[in-house]
Amino acid sequence: QVQLVESGGGLVQPGGSLSVSCAASESTFDSRTMNWYRQAPGKQRELVASITSGGSTNYADSVKGRFTISRDNAKNTVYLQMNSLKPEDTAVYYCHVRVAWKNYWGQGTQVTVSS
Repeated sequence: QVQLVESGGGLVQPGGSLSVSCAASESTFDSRTMNWYRQAPGKQRELVASITSGGSTNYADSVKGRFTISRDNAKNTVYLQMNSLKPEDTAVYYCHVRVAWKNYWGQGTQVTVSS
């Protein structure tokens, strides 16, 4: 069973920065593509950023240039650094990994961007 535990998040003013992290119990973490999703109230969950085992990254157009995904394989942890935050970035952020054709999700962490 894979466990993903997110931390970070919180309340930040528009234009501010915030970082969230996700610690994985998966023993083969370093070979997995890790993803960050988010879900705003009344909206579908959307993919925000991905990082492959080799460190290649992809971002949703809405966060390109503002968000950075990274990973530390020694700590089985993936990070999402969020800069220049906007009110529309307000959502619950989820860590995700797919292992053996199964999807695993963290419990989610709330990010609220408001003045």
